[in-house]
This record gives sequence, C-alpha cells and structure tokens, in this order.
Amino acid sequence: MKKYILLFIFFGCIQMNAQSVLGRWKTIDDTTGHAKSIVEIYEKDGKVYGKVIEILNPSLRNGICEKCGKDYRNKPILGMVIITGLVKDGNEYNGGKILDPESGNVYKCYIKLSGKDKLEVRGYMGFALIGRSQTWIRVK
Repeated sequence: MKKYILLFIFFGCIQMNAQSVLGRWKTIDDTTGHAKSIVEIYEKDGKVYGKVIEILNPSLRNGICEKCGKDYRNKPILGMVIITGLVKDGNEYNGGKILDPESGNVYKCYIKLSGKDKLEVRGYMGFALIGRSQTWIRVK
C-alpha cells in the first residue's frame, strides 16, 4: 500500500511540474511567426521572472538594447531579464512587467499556460484588452 501511495505522489509531482510556467520557452514573434529566442522563466523570492538565455538568429546574438530606458540602454539583450515581478493569481501570473528589447517599451504583463507546452504572454498598457499577445512554446 505504501508503494502505491509513493508512486501516486511521485507521478503527481511530475504532472504538477509539467504544468508549471517555470522552465525554458521559445519565443515566437507574433508578427512573423518566427522563433526568436529562448527565455528562462524562474521564481525568485516568491515572484516570477524571465531572462533571455539564447538568441536564435546568429546575426543578432550580440545585440544590445539601443532603445531601452536608462536601466537597460546599451546593455546586451542576451542575459537580460525581460519579465519582472509576476505573482500567481489563480491560473495566471500577473502584476509584473515585460520589456520589449526591440522597441525599448516596458508593458504591464501577464502570463498563463495555454495547454501543457504553450504559454500565453500578454503585454499591455492600461487595460489588458489593449495590448499584444504571443504564444511561447516549451523547450524540452
């Protein structure tokens, strides 16, 4: 009986981990449909963050954030934390911000799973209805 309980707990933990926003995600440009980068979503001090860990286009790998505000201006995009301060709220994470390194704009942000291996990422100003969404794909 103990063996079955342990197996149930083990597989339950695996299933919970598979349905987490934490991990590595391939970003997909919402305009072109092309994969752009790999972002690692991680938790720190109870909040969720996202960091660019790989840029897929070799000619852009050494790119810097030219249009960003003073905190990010002229810093490498590779290694940059672009999602900050998200907090779990039901089935989504919100209350944080996302930086678009191409435009230099910072938006309010929420993320939520859209299936087992898809992440909906929405950046917006003011109301969530007025913004832009991308679907990122989990990297295995």
